[in-house]
Amino acid sequence: MLDLDGVVYVGGDAVPGAPEHLGAARVAGQRLAFITNNASRPPSTVADHLTRIGVPAGPEDVVTSAQASARVLAERLTPGAPVVLLGAAGLEEAVRSAGLTPVGVEDEAEALVTGYGPDVLWRDIMRAAVRVRDGLWWVASNTDLSIPTAYGTAPGHGVLVETIQRFSGVAPVVAGKPQRPLLDETVRRVGGERPLMVGDRLDTDIAGGRNADIDTLLVLTGVTGLRELVAARPEERPTYLAPDLAGLLEPHPELVPGTDGDGTGASFEVDGWRADVVRGRVQVDGSGSVADWWRVVAVAGWAHLDATGEPADVTGLEPPRPGAR
Repeated sequence: MLDLDGVVYVGGDAVPGAPEHLGAARVAGQRLAFITNNASRPPSTVADHLTRIGVPAGPEDVVTSAQASARVLAERLTPGAPVVLLGAAGLEEAVRSAGLTPVGVEDEAEALVTGYGPDVLWRDIMRAAVRVRDGLWWVASNTDLSIPTAYGTAPGHGVLVETIQRFSGVAPVVAGKPQRPLLDETVRRVGGERPLMVGDRLDTDIAGGRNADIDTLLVLTGVTGLRELVAARPEERPTYLAPDLAGLLEPHPELVPGTDGDGTGASFEVDGWRADVVRGRVQVDGSGSVADWWRVVAVAGWAHLDATGEPADVTGLEPPRPGAR
C-alpha cells in the first residue's frame, strides 16, 4: 500500500527511480495499491497521473479516503440515504458508488461527509457546522492540516475539520490515515496476505499502518528527515526503513545492540556501521550501505529517546553519499 506524494511522485513528477523500483516489485510478485488521503480526485484521475509518469495503474489499483469515507457511511446508513456533502468530485463519486445520495446543506439528511474541495463555500461550511452541533452525524475524509500545491504548502482539509469541531464541540469519524478505515478499505478492495504500508510521513503513513496492525516501510524521499526520524514516538516508528522504494526488494538486516558507555542502551551495529549516542549526540563509525546507515542511526536515536525522553542531537551528522562504502 503506497502513499503517493513523497513516495511515488513529488508534485507532478515521479520520484527518481520509483517507476523502475515499482516495476521490479511487480515482477517479483508484489501486488501494488496506491492510496491517498486526498478525497478530491476520483481513482481514475489518480491512475491516469500515475500512468503518465511511468507507473502503470488502473482505477482498481487506487484507493482514496473518499472511498473509505463512503464505506464508513454505508455500513451505518440505509441504501439511498441522503448525505450532506462538502467536497469535490472524488468524494461525490465515492458516495454515489456506495449507494448513497449526496444532498445540499439545507436538505434533509442522515449524515455529513467532508473532504478537501477548493470550491466549497463558506456559507455551506457555516450551515454544516450548525447542523453538526445540532446532532447530524459527521464523517471526515482526513485531518491533514496541509497540502502541497503549485504555489507552495497550503491549508488542508484538517483546517476545515478543526473549524467545525471547535465550533460544534463534535469530533468526526475520520476515514483517512492515520485512522484504520482507508487501510482496511484497501485490503478489502485489493487483497493481499501480508499487507505493507509504505509512506514518507511518520504521523500519517507509519502511524496509520500501526493502527491497522500491519507492517510499515518508511522511505526518505518525502518529508521525513534525520531530526524527525530520531524524534519518532513509538507509535510512529516503522518496521522497515529505506532511502527509497528500492527497499521493497532488499533485505533488511537485524540490528545488534552494542556496548554503550552511557548506559542508556543507545548503541547499535549493523553490517559495518555502528551508532552510539554519547552525551546526547549521535556518533556513527564504520562503513557500509546508505540504507544501513539510516537504520542504525534511527534505532540508536529511538533507544536514547526512550531512555531519556529527549531526542538525540544529530547536528552535523550527514549520511554517506549513495554508492559510498
